[in-house]
Amino acid sequence: MSYYHGVRVLEAPTRVAAPNSGTAGLQVVIGTAPVNMAEDPAAVVNVPVLVKNFEEAKKLVGYCDDFANYNICEAIDATFRVAGTGPLVVINVLDPATHKTAVTEKTYTVSGGQVKLDDPGMIVSSLSVKQGSTDLIEGTDYIVSFDDDGYCILTFVGTQTSVKVSGDKLNPAGVTAANIIGGVDSLTGAETGLECIRQVFPRTGYVPGLLISPKWSKNANVAAAMAAKCEGINGLFSCECIVDLDSSVSGAVTYTATQAAKATAGMTSPHMDIVWPCAKIGDKIYHGSAIKGAYTQLTDAENNDVPFISPSNIPVAIDGICTEAGAEIIMDEAQANIVNSYGISTFNRFREWLLWGNRTAAYPGAGEVRDLWFCCRRFFSWWGNRFILTYHNRVDSPANFRLIEAIVDDENVYGNSLVAEGKCAGARIEYVGGDNNVEDILDGHVRFYQHLAPFTPAEDILNVLEFDPSMLAASFEGGE
Repeated sequence: MSYYHGVRVLEAPTRVAAPNSGTAGLQVVIGTAPVNMAEDPAAVVNVPVLVKNFEEAKKLVGYCDDFANYNICEAIDATFRVAGTGPLVVINVLDPATHKTAVTEKTYTVSGGQVKLDDPGMIVSSLSVKQGSTDLIEGTDYIVSFDDDGYCILTFVGTQTSVKVSGDKLNPAGVTAANIIGGVDSLTGAETGLECIRQVFPRTGYVPGLLISPKWSKNANVAAAMAAKCEGINGLFSCECIVDLDSSVSGAVTYTATQAAKATAGMTSPHMDIVWPCAKIGDKIYHGSAIKGAYTQLTDAENNDVPFISPSNIPVAIDGICTEAGAEIIMDEAQANIVNSYGISTFNRFREWLLWGNRTAAYPGAGEVRDLWFCCRRFFSWWGNRFILTYHNRVDSPANFRLIEAIVDDENVYGNSLVAEGKCAGARIEYVGGDNNVEDILDGHVRFYQHLAPFTPAEDILNVLEFDPSMLAASFEGGE
């Protein structure tokens, strides 16, 4: 042990608060990340990666504040640092083996034993570092690190004065909507993009709750593919997606243009929530889907992971709203309500910034009540997923009265507990003999019928004010 005499101080790293975790609204974000900064870049390409906090995300998939090129970073920041929730599943489609650009050799002066490379996104494995004509070896002659902006820093062991560096850098601009949508290789079976959602449950044990792809989801084809992936996940599960309505000049830069932009994009799925426009925090611009996804997950986590509360009218830690290009949007509640009337959620400043809007993309066209309200649609998806996860271990048990009674009792006890907690108006399951004929039972089929009544949001609270002359007259009457 070292010997000390005197007064000492030690600066400890800042502790980041543990996220308020919940999985009912588990976000699965699809897009691009600066994987050149990751521990193993090749291992996180078109693979669902579960990250439980900001530091883990930074380590496993890389992080920088360049949201324009790396939309996954936008979701990571919004989830862990803005909303303070988690976990998050990341599917990165940017492949450093193909989405790359060659960087010609440059000469750098070594200052303080370090060199900061001029190009962001440098791929470590591709670096050629020379002193004169001598190749320097990573880990022996220098080590590689990255700054917060994604620039590569070389720290040298020796006393180099200048070095020559070349290599490849990531080319996020090479990623297209087709990469986000993805597909399945007919020869190898390899899955890419949104097709990797199938792997989330087998790999992580978690069921997707919300699909997001900030920026990319404004593309009509991407949004449609996301909505399609919300149903029949692994042949079992359902979820919802939160997508962006284009707030660029090719979409809607004013609230009056949102209806036409939605119609052009063909966004009508009941499993879809549309958000317009973008949000600002300092100099950072976040797509609406990143903010709403994070706060929807947080709302679930704060309510015992039961998605019964609408995330509308929930305070969000943003500074303002803007177009994708950063132009400020000043919108009052009356205008925000017009946006809502088109089945689009938005933001509203009422003393503080709030998420604003309850309707799914199916509004106003859908007929089913559960498909019109975002919280009701989510409650149904969540309940179905919960039922499957709870009773999967009873598959192949003897189809006798004991099994039927156990399922009915367990479900009704749980449903009654949610009713008592005010999380739904009713939840009741029954076994109807007429729905289970002998042929079905002999063929191994047992059917239950469940009644669910999640609360709809109190979207319109009206107080009728009337002038009462009798009260005025009474004020002038009195005894001597």
